[in-house]
Amino acid sequence: MMAWLQMWTIAITALSVSLAVSDSHFPLVEAEQRGEVEIVKKETHHVLFRQKRDWIWNSLYVEEEKPAPIPYKIGKLKSSQRVDVKSFKIEGEGANTIFQVDMKGDLFVSRSLDREEKNAYHLTATMFDGNNQLIEDSGEFVVQVTDINDNTPVFPKTYNGSIMERSTIGTKVIEVRATDADDPTTANGELKYSLIQDRAISPFEIHSTTGVISCKTNTLDRETQSRFVVVVKAQDMRGMASGSTSTTSVTISITDANDNYASFTRRIYELQVPEDHKLNEKIGTLELEDRDEIQNKEPTFTILNENSKMFNIELSPNKDGNLMLKQALDYETKSIYTVTVQVRETLRFPADNKNSAVTTAQVNIKVLDVDEAPLFSQPIYTFNVMEERTVNNIGSVKAQDPDRANKTIRYSILDKDCPIGIHPFTGQLSTQRMLDRELEATHMFQVKAQEEPSGLESFVKVNIIVQDVNDNKPELNVDEIFVCENDRTNTVIGTLRATDKDDQLASFTFSLANDNSNFSIRDYGNSTADIMVKQGPFNLDDPKDYSLDVRISDGGSPLQASITKLAIKSCRCDARRIPTQCKASARRMGVSVHALIAILLCILTILVIVILFVMRKRYQKDSLVSMKNSGEIHEQLVTYDEEGGGEMDTNGYDVSILSSACHDGSLLRHPDHQHPSLYAMVQKPPPHHHLAPPTACKGDMAVMIEVKKDEADHDRDGFPYDTLHVYGYEGPESLAESLSSLGTSSTGSNLDYDFLNDWGPRFRTLAELYGVDGPEYYHQY
Repeated sequence: MMAWLQMWTIAITALSVSLAVSDSHFPLVEAEQRGEVEIVKKETHHVLFRQKRDWIWNSLYVEEEKPAPIPYKIGKLKSSQRVDVKSFKIEGEGANTIFQVDMKGDLFVSRSLDREEKNAYHLTATMFDGNNQLIEDSGEFVVQVTDINDNTPVFPKTYNGSIMERSTIGTKVIEVRATDADDPTTANGELKYSLIQDRAISPFEIHSTTGVISCKTNTLDRETQSRFVVVVKAQDMRGMASGSTSTTSVTISITDANDNYASFTRRIYELQVPEDHKLNEKIGTLELEDRDEIQNKEPTFTILNENSKMFNIELSPNKDGNLMLKQALDYETKSIYTVTVQVRETLRFPADNKNSAVTTAQVNIKVLDVDEAPLFSQPIYTFNVMEERTVNNIGSVKAQDPDRANKTIRYSILDKDCPIGIHPFTGQLSTQRMLDRELEATHMFQVKAQEEPSGLESFVKVNIIVQDVNDNKPELNVDEIFVCENDRTNTVIGTLRATDKDDQLASFTFSLANDNSNFSIRDYGNSTADIMVKQGPFNLDDPKDYSLDVRISDGGSPLQASITKLAIKSCRCDARRIPTQCKASARRMGVSVHALIAILLCILTILVIVILFVMRKRYQKDSLVSMKNSGEIHEQLVTYDEEGGGEMDTNGYDVSILSSACHDGSLLRHPDHQHPSLYAMVQKPPPHHHLAPPTACKGDMAVMIEVKKDEADHDRDGFPYDTLHVYGYEGPESLAESLSSLGTSSTGSNLDYDFLNDWGPRFRTLAELYGVDGPEYYHQY
């Protein structure tokens, strides 16, 4: 009962909503977008718009590129709903622009369409009644643009292919492809390929569907034709004559294969080579002609006759044959060689030039005469020489001129300090001084052989091996030997051994050179011996030193022997014969011969230096005495042709030396004595006062000069020749006193230069400079 009441309530509510919407006069499409309430209203309407089966569509197609000066009809929109007054509305791609619909539902196209631009248009249609109420809900439909053959095939790129010559039939060269913008599902877009044949028969063919170009012959020859150009045609409409076509050119290159024999360019080659040609170097080139490319040239050369030992052929970078020298040539022995050379090549295919290739050639080689250096009979010479002997004929070095001229050979040794000499014409070697194997066991030097008078030269090494002679005395080789105080008779206190500088195997024997009361030697015959106590006792406090003279013989030929004094220390030992205290033995100080010579040379050098020094001093003293007696005076003169500048003239000399003379005539300076200035100021005498002329200090200048001379004679650091000493002491006899302007006033108001008139003509210029009126005449001095 409750369920029925609920259903009744819902029905009444839906009917009231439906009536309210009908009165509003809005399309149902807008009501459908407002919410769930409006949807319920639409569903309760008496027209069910979701029933798509009410639309009745015609097939809608439009032919592309069809002109449309005025819109033309392509179909009609129909519905099973029967309404007297109705209208249609379309939406979607091209709606109301490209496609238009009238009140009857007729669909029109207003312009030309291009299928390649767009092949289908998706639209929706809606139908309304006279009250603009939706009768038929939106229904989708598609307008198809039908294709026409309005596009030609296009090749997107240029094609180039290659194939090796002599390829088999059916070998693929390249695949070409063309495109067509028309519908590929129709004949408009289906392409067929073919080759446009020219007058010549093409060795290639193309698959009509795939566009694969392949070879239809196995006789392609790059040397005959290395490139082909084929024209490929693509045609739509399945290749029918009415179809559109397009062409492209395909370049096919024929790659090389080794299918030609290498051939000599000449049958006879003439070559010349000097006889001093270096081994393994090229004599000449045997050119080959091969129509194949260089990377496919694989020639092999063979020398057919016995000259293969003298010559060899190697491949050049251009795959030609370089004739190489294997053995040295000699014009005097053989001057012409005839060589037969054959060339072969392994091919993958039968050769095109099998009958025309020149595979065998004759090479005539002419050897040219060259002035050659002397040739030694051996590459190196070795001789043996006994040491400590003068040998006049060690052996001979032989060289000869290989040329037909056979010039005389002169021999020489380059090393000036070589102890071996050589005869200049025979090459016989001899010793210039005795050789010592212990100093140098092998002598190596070079001998030069030169053609007379100053021709070519060559060199050879000579080894001189010095043979050993038993010329060295054996030397004792023993450790420090000591004897204990408690050693008994026959106690072994040391073992003797010896060495020998000679190379011979020595058998040393040991014995006492002098009888010894304390010790004896036992020789074992194996180059060793023991020192044994013969008689004791021994005492550490005994001042006597023990020793014995050991004679050593080497047993060689000639026999060499030596005597060595062996010192034996006396020690105090423990029970195991280990020394605890030994007597200090007297040390012998010795100086070698070389050290003694060095000392003597040093002493001699010192003596020579002392003698030279003494002679130099004596010579200097004698020179000074002779110069003093001769009265010669060497002066340093300063000449000038202008008036003096006062003290400026004395800058080059040390004038302080002569300033030691006192004004009163004394020669020594005293710290408590006040000295006058170096230059006396010339003062004008005061008026109405007569000054007596100063008295001269008689002889003070002469005494000063004598003292200075004596000091110079005894000065060891002075110059060994006369020098000019400038003295600043003028003496008290000068009436004018000092001419120096030092300490004078620049005004000169208190100065009197009238005395310059009394000095003679030489001082006239000086008097005029100082404005002094001179007398009418001058006194002559």
